[in-house]
Amino acid sequence: MDERAALSLLEGELEAAGDDAAVVDDLVITTDMLHERTDFPTGTTRYTAGWRAVGASLSDVAAMGADATAAVAAYAAPEFDRDELLAFVRGARDVCDRVDATYVGGDLDGHTEFTVSTTAVGRSDNPVRRSGAEPGDLLCVTGTLGRSAAGLELFERSARDNAGSDEDASSVDRANELFRFEPRVAAGAALAPHATAMMDSSDGLARSLHQLAEASDCGFAVDSGAVPVAEALFELADDEGTDAEPLERAITFGEDFELVVTLPESALETVRAAIDVDLSAIGSVTEPVEGITLDGEKLPDRGYTHGT
Repeated sequence: MDERAALSLLEGELEAAGDDAAVVDDLVITTDMLHERTDFPTGTTRYTAGWRAVGASLSDVAAMGADATAAVAAYAAPEFDRDELLAFVRGARDVCDRVDATYVGGDLDGHTEFTVSTTAVGRSDNPVRRSGAEPGDLLCVTGTLGRSAAGLELFERSARDNAGSDEDASSVDRANELFRFEPRVAAGAALAPHATAMMDSSDGLARSLHQLAEASDCGFAVDSGAVPVAEALFELADDEGTDAEPLERAITFGEDFELVVTLPESALETVRAAIDVDLSAIGSVTEPVEGITLDGEKLPDRGYTHGT
């Protein structure tokens, strides 16, 4: 049973499952687990790991339109290196500071592989679910898609081609920078009064749309020319001199933690004026019979799968 099948199984057992975070009264709570083998490529600093791990949970809070309050992390490793542990905590604290939340500690444990489990909490009187999109709504995304794909490519190129060189150090620094995303907590809170459905793009745009479509019983029509692709993907494609398709990677790779949101067209300019990040209208919500399409062609359910 893969991750998607396991989640579907649990949604049948747990009434509150199915959104980016659980809601208890006005408390929003979410948890994530990341592993060195699948989530932290060679070259990822512990500072970046702390930022990224805690940021992933803060992104789930953002996707509910909630204000972030606090985060904790359980840190497990084969041994506790002083510098690595302090760097991790500083990364976790800094990403919390970025969204006006507080990093309040966590737990330590021994493990055969560096592993992090994080929990973030927030508050919202009116959380945004995945289930409210309606035909005629606009489909929008914050920021750009493909930062993490570009970061991973730089990590892999460094390990493969330039180990120990000045170019290697520069590539690793740039890769770590790309991996340190900003959770869209402020944007999510500003979107919340207008959004009909919302989630983050951690599994990739294509997979997110399939999840939203299932929750809202709708379809989506996406215009590829409107999708905001991270410039780093184009730069890497040019450097490599290949036919690699930045748009394809931006749509399917995932791990960007941008917000995917539907809202009435009348609210678009109001929301754009209220948030401090670009908001791109990339398509529209359609009737469920129309399915999910990119430039009129079926968009398959492909994206990031945890644990592979």
